[in-house]
Amino acid sequence: MATIEEKLKSLKEQGTYRVLPVNEGPCEAIIKLNGKDVINLSSNNYLGFANHPRLKDAAIKAIETYGVGAGAVRTIVGNMDIHEKLDQVIANFKHEEAALVFQSGFACNAGVIQAIVDEGDLIISDELNHASIIDGVRLAKADRAVYKHSDMADLERILVERRKDYQNVLIITDGVFSMDGDIAKLPEIVKLAKAHQAMTYVDDAHGSGVLGRSGRGTVDHFNLHGQVDFIIGTLSKAIGVVGGYVCGSKASRDWLLHRGRPLLFSTAMMPSAAAAIIEAFKMLEETTSYTDQLWDNAHYFKKKLVENGFNIGISETPITPIMVGDEAKTMAFSKELLSRGVYVSGIVFPTVGRGKGRIRCMVSALHTKRMLDQAVEIITKTAKEMGILSS
Repeated sequence: MATIEEKLKSLKEQGTYRVLPVNEGPCEAIIKLNGKDVINLSSNNYLGFANHPRLKDAAIKAIETYGVGAGAVRTIVGNMDIHEKLDQVIANFKHEEAALVFQSGFACNAGVIQAIVDEGDLIISDELNHASIIDGVRLAKADRAVYKHSDMADLERILVERRKDYQNVLIITDGVFSMDGDIAKLPEIVKLAKAHQAMTYVDDAHGSGVLGRSGRGTVDHFNLHGQVDFIIGTLSKAIGVVGGYVCGSKASRDWLLHRGRPLLFSTAMMPSAAAAIIEAFKMLEETTSYTDQLWDNAHYFKKKLVENGFNIGISETPITPIMVGDEAKTMAFSKELLSRGVYVSGIVFPTVGRGKGRIRCMVSALHTKRMLDQAVEIITKTAKEMGILSS
């Protein structure tokens, strides 16, 4: 314990130690954080579904029908008809042959990657892929290589040099990169994969519900249906509930039911969550208004920040980083913004590289223009006072 206490002391000395804030109500555009109403710019609740009446009603009805828990893993007795229905709803929405729901997006990456590659195979991963992909790759028995972020020349170099030495090759990328908000060069990745007989794997956690028709994701955005072998998504961000899923062939679904370890050794998703998720996909099928409002707000907010002189990096999506650099200053900026009524997370090492600290603003469909104007005003004033932005 002395070692852990020393490490905690080091975090405090570096100015990167954090105390978790406590939200006292539902996840909305305005939340009560530590007893104070603040503008919420830190949520992944892109479409405002987390507290939507239709999702809540669906969840309540499911509790009355199924109870509060599945009671077991899906491979024993925890596989309820509502889970099977959810798998089919997702497959239909994504225009893929089959889908399989996991307990979380993290569990999905941890379970799928290790199940689909083996010794004698190679995984090639983007250097900025999400931590759950990194951990999923570590669990696999395959060899691994990392290509420079979205650098297709580097990816091709690895394929040319190493493809011949392996039976199977799996290329893994985020669809939307969570810290910078840029979109993967998926058409180029698919083209290279075809040329070198490699499989493709896209984690679309921040693309699902955001990109494509009615939020069908990055694959739909680029019209690559049927050309990506494994499509991972989350049900806790734009969908507003909890869980993750993989889309692909029926054969891959059947294999994962036998070898996807989180499914084999962890209780199935709560039926109330499954019901709420089904309702969310139904809402997305009915209208594009949720995704339209999200993008309208995102464009408005980003334009205001750029006009005020902020560096928002290479973002192409509602994920909007404000680059700061210094870790301690980043955390101090975030803390000061919270005291002034704007909650926006400070992102520092190890989530991003050293010296690449930023606050990450997450706009949702719930925000009004007035809220966004107020947030930009507070962010700008605070940044100037702290020397982050020139006066």
